[in-house]
Amino acid sequence: MTTEAVADPTRPGSTRPGSARPGPTRPRPVRLGRTAVGALVLAAVLAAAIALSLMIGANPLPWSTVWESLRGAGTPDSDYIVLGLRLPRTVAGIVAGSALGVAGALMQSFSRNPLADPGILGVNAGAAFAVALTVTLVGAHSPLLLVWPAFLGALVVTIAVAVVGSSGRGPADPLRLTLAGVAVGAVLSGITSGMMLSDPDAFDSMRGWNAGSLLGRTLDVVLPVVPFILAGLLLAFVLGRPLNALALGDDLARAQGIPVGAVRVASIVAVTLLAGAATALVGPLSFVGLMVPHVVRWIVGPDQRRILPLSALAAPVVVLLADVLGRVVIAPAEVPAGIVTAFVGAPVLIVLARRRKASAL
Repeated sequence: MTTEAVADPTRPGSTRPGSARPGPTRPRPVRLGRTAVGALVLAAVLAAAIALSLMIGANPLPWSTVWESLRGAGTPDSDYIVLGLRLPRTVAGIVAGSALGVAGALMQSFSRNPLADPGILGVNAGAAFAVALTVTLVGAHSPLLLVWPAFLGALVVTIAVAVVGSSGRGPADPLRLTLAGVAVGAVLSGITSGMMLSDPDAFDSMRGWNAGSLLGRTLDVVLPVVPFILAGLLLAFVLGRPLNALALGDDLARAQGIPVGAVRVASIVAVTLLAGAATALVGPLSFVGLMVPHVVRWIVGPDQRRILPLSALAAPVVVLLADVLGRVVIAPAEVPAGIVTAFVGAPVLIVLARRRKASAL
């Protein structure tokens, strides 16, 4: 006697003999991932920071007046304030912030040091020293002329810190990298201050720049450094996947076909382009490259393909809000944005240094 198998209605995918096949299931609603949500939130916050930067200052303007100037229907006075002063300053903050945020994320990734930052590792100090030396010897003051010494100073200090912090048996040790960067940066900052004091007239126009200021940055100053920063950002984004492999260790990265040495060299080149151009544009802005990658990493995890582009969105928010706060804290005078970021970044550095594991790298 044969027994016919009866379908179990409780078993997934089973049907009773003679019954119709189940219809197509409804598509699940599309859910945005954490990266997409973070990008949307950061874009909205950046838009708000841009609006505040255009509205707030010694002469506050309502958004309606700002919008009229942006679309070409403003008065001569509002056009001068919005288009002549605040818009170029805002663009400078966006450009420099993106460069410093991505440079910090790159340095933390390829050095395996959660406290790495263009300021802490002396890169900003190297660029500032080279610029001050150029002003002393040549008398140049144009940012277009000063960008090349800034690049050279950033490159030399980055290589010097990597050599000093390396144990000679592999990649540089994070603690020795930090100590070497702080030491080199302190020496170069002292020499730069001495040069500025020795010739106050030559460096009078650089006092605000040396404190990290967006004041007086016109589009003629901003546009020459934009190609260098775009090149550095493009190179950094290309390095996202190789840096992820490098996080697993040099041996595993080589097993995946990653040229470890070339990745490190390309990272140094990208950091030099980004930190050098940003420093030449607005001066040394400390702690931006330290804070931003950690915040982004808490949101999207350790994937560098996500950290790098989101750092380019988040860092301008920090720079612009610091600049806006500096305009109002002692109005009608201004506090340079670099001083504001130092006040905010120093407690963040202390908190990160006290944590056993600052962030997953």
